Amino acid sequence: MLTEPLPPDDALAALKALIEYLAGTPTALQILWFGLIAVLWTGYLVLEGFDFGVGMLFPILSKNDRERRAMLTTIGPLWDGNEVWVLTAGGATFAAFPEWYATLFSAAYLPLFLILLGLIVRNVGFEYRGKVDSKRWRSGWDWAITLGSWVPSVLWGVAFGNLVAGVPARVDPLQLGPTKILYGGNFFDLVKNPFCLLGGVVTALLFLAHGAIFTSMKTTGELEARAKALAPKLMVAATAAAAVWAVWMQLAYSNNAWTWGAVAIAAIALILACWFTFVGREGFAFASTTVGLGSAVALIFGSLYPNVINASKVTLVGDALADIPGLGLVDGADITPVVTDVGTLQELGMEVERAITGLPIVAASSSDLTLKLMTIVACILVPVVLAYQAWNIWIFRKRISADRIPAESGLAP
Repeated sequence: MLTEPLPPDDALAALKALIEYLAGTPTALQILWFGLIAVLWTGYLVLEGFDFGVGMLFPILSKNDRERRAMLTTIGPLWDGNEVWVLTAGGATFAAFPEWYATLFSAAYLPLFLILLGLIVRNVGFEYRGKVDSKRWRSGWDWAITLGSWVPSVLWGVAFGNLVAGVPARVDPLQLGPTKILYGGNFFDLVKNPFCLLGGVVTALLFLAHGAIFTSMKTTGELEARAKALAPKLMVAATAAAAVWAVWMQLAYSNNAWTWGAVAIAAIALILACWFTFVGREGFAFASTTVGLGSAVALIFGSLYPNVINASKVTLVGDALADIPGLGLVDGADITPVVTDVGTLQELGMEVERAITGLPIVAASSSDLTLKLMTIVACILVPVVLAYQAWNIWIFRKRISADRIPAESGLAP
């Protein structure tokens, strides 16, 4: 980076080039992959959501080792396949929107590390719980499964909340390409916003309700009865928290009016889920929570568009704009009022129709050739993955009875 400010004309030209680049209109392929990543996250939250819920409810619903093993058996054939969705979502983000991936990991490195740690501990618990004939050993891994389910359930909501509410950004007009936009905060910036913290509460409650409904669908006897009794209470709490969060998101952070449709669909789905849990129709309740989670993802991604990450504050890197008449901005200056107001940008001679409110799809995207190749591969492989997962769920559709689980013998079935 230059050590001396640019001449005013050159500095203004650099700023104009940056703003006009960021204000570009996304292509059809860019919009397609933005939408496909939303679909992948929907699959992950719906499928991993119920096994997170089962893990979180481990110490609440189960009263003995047989019941705990029955709960594990309900998700045993499914949990590892469910986690493939987040790997695919992460890989697709890296390939289709590398700047999104880079900025996300810069901004949320510690939370994502904690999520990964929770997933590792939880997954090891699934595999190691029955390897030693020791009540203490099994109890330790039971808590590992429970805590490893709670941590991601809360932090995913916090992470999505920060995408929408915005993270601090730093802009360097003298750098080339999308690397002009850098993360400008720290871990505490991610957890001090009440909206983001409420997001963690919402995802945890939704997963708890989703897991309780799934347990009532997949078990029999006393375990099924406890899950059926708990599901309506969790569903009411989840619906109330989700309603506050969704309306807050729409009013304070959404860039698009059409996302009110997603709010309405989510509300209807979750209210129906409450009703179905009260009348004991767990299959319909599970379908309703699935629609509710999908609508929540649509609301999040719809609120972001045309950004992939919103910016809560934009500061300047360097002194390139120091000599521009009317600006005089130096290193560290808050330029949020400049870049987020269309009128100010147009007064500076920039041909833009919208303000810059974050990292846009255009700046985060890979080349069109990359997106075309990814589309071809996705059209071939995604149907195969969906067919396999549907077959897996169908094969293991039967209910599990704790009474038919063998007595404690050391090794899990």
